[in-house]
Amino acid sequence: MLNNNEKAHHNGQSSRLPRKRFYRARAHSNPLSDSHFPIPISPSEVDYAQHFPHFFPPEMCDQDKCDAPIPKVRFADIGCGFGGLLVSLSTLFPDALMIGMELRDKVSEYVKERILALRASNPGQYENISVVRTNSMKYIPNYFEKGQLSKMFFLFPDPHFKEKNHRRRVISIQLLDEYAYALEVGGIIYTITDVEELGDWMRTCLENHPLFEAIPEEELEADPVVELLTSATEEGQKVARNGGQTFKAIFRRIAFKE
Repeated sequence: MLNNNEKAHHNGQSSRLPRKRFYRARAHSNPLSDSHFPIPISPSEVDYAQHFPHFFPPEMCDQDKCDAPIPKVRFADIGCGFGGLLVSLSTLFPDALMIGMELRDKVSEYVKERILALRASNPGQYENISVVRTNSMKYIPNYFEKGQLSKMFFLFPDPHFKEKNHRRRVISIQLLDEYAYALEVGGIIYTITDVEELGDWMRTCLENHPLFEAIPEEELEADPVVELLTSATEEGQKVARNGGQTFKAIFRRIAFKE
């Protein structure tokens, strides 16, 4: 494991984990405001070789000379915060590429530095995770092709308590159309919150959408990812320390029924 008291270098990268106190940011951002960061025109414009160099060796960069299938991102952590879920999922699914999408610039920079430090101190590990600063409520189709993802995560999103701000919630009937587009049939959407009203809202939205169905409890008990929803993230750990409740809604993407 990484020793925070030591500082080594691997391929020019420090193996010391970044310190959160240097990356302080607001707990949440307004997803409806305009932000300034690069936005790909389409998924084919995203340079994933920069995010996952281990999975994109130089010979793959020239598409005309390589017939091998291009690796694609399969998991997306929406509003990934400080990246705890990504780090835990990385070793659980070492062959699956996964990306965190975070709107806050300082937080996304922290996650980037955290991943680089983990790669430097654990050669061959954590090569399958990365982060991008973007607004997932606006640009999901810019990053993912139809049916590309097998898992999407929405962990402890901003509850936007005021009714006039409910349109800012990351789960809504309208946005579920976009998430259903990006998820393959059989893909899973994971949501969790410590706010009961928001939990009811997210479950109701998913229940009322024709392309999602609830996953039976016995199936969830066998899913190793479910436990990570509360244990892997900073928010989940805080709720656990305070003895709080959490409210999950986990649904499967299904085909449209005529």
